[in-house]
Amino acid sequence: MKDRVLAILAVLAAVTALNTPDALAQQAKRPFRIGAVHPAFAPNHPAVEGLKAGLKELGLEEGRDVTFDIRFTEGKLEVMPAVAADLVKAGVDLIVTTSEPATRASMAATQKIPIVFTNVGDPVAGGLVREIAHPGGNVTGVSSLSTELAPKRVEILKALVPGLRRVWAIYYAGDPSALAGVRRAQEAAPFLKLELVARPVSTAEEMARALKALRPGDGLLAPGSPTLDIPGQIAELSTRVPSVFPAAFWVRHGVLVSYGSDYFAEGRQAARLVTKILQGARPQNLPVEGSNTIELAINVKTAKALGLVIPQTLLLRANHVIE
Repeated sequence: MKDRVLAILAVLAAVTALNTPDALAQQAKRPFRIGAVHPAFAPNHPAVEGLKAGLKELGLEEGRDVTFDIRFTEGKLEVMPAVAADLVKAGVDLIVTTSEPATRASMAATQKIPIVFTNVGDPVAGGLVREIAHPGGNVTGVSSLSTELAPKRVEILKALVPGLRRVWAIYYAGDPSALAGVRRAQEAAPFLKLELVARPVSTAEEMARALKALRPGDGLLAPGSPTLDIPGQIAELSTRVPSVFPAAFWVRHGVLVSYGSDYFAEGRQAARLVTKILQGARPQNLPVEGSNTIELAINVKTAKALGLVIPQTLLLRANHVIE
């Protein structure tokens, strides 16, 4: 009997200790664990850096309030499912994805952990959400509006290269968002007196054959996803073939022109959604947001290398002019 009483007292003492102010404060201060998945070639993707900046602006300090587990796949689609599954096993509180493949892999890995995406061109066409206003499931995020902006990209490329007659849209065949954008660009092409050739590719070999088909006077419409390193390979031709990209990041690395969402700004914008979810909101109740920062960037040096004269109207409109 005495031993039983002592055991009960010991349990009560332990419970009391766990509920002291200091113990409760320690539990309350456990930082949220945020997993990040993106297909880039280094951990510091601009969207992730923007997310960190946005969370800090909202009062969530890295280390104190949030920690990050960042996984990047160097453009390799085949490793995405395993990377996303590892984050789920690691017990993260929320997953932030960059690109459609990263989002799709994370959705396959969990139906419970909230997912907030960035750099997704068309989340409805890609099957990531049911509707923009009512995403459903455990997913919401910020769309880069690639589908809507594709016709404008082709228009800007034509304005820079008046003699342009044919534009190749090379994109990963398994990317429905890219396909939706290409179709919109094809609808606009006749009004610009352009032929827009859609060229889906599934392998590096197909990509190489597509680039070999280019002829003098052609232009390129680059996709947003780095799958198969398609944007990188197009960028290598920047001083020989005029190309238009979806983000200023590429113009800073030598391509002619870009028109689209800023990766860093998308991450910062996504921070508001992440904060709401960490405070208890459900992703399915948070409408998908369109990127609120759309920029035009022009590389003057590349234009000169291509023998182009940049119209003054475009220079005045440009958010970034790279000398």
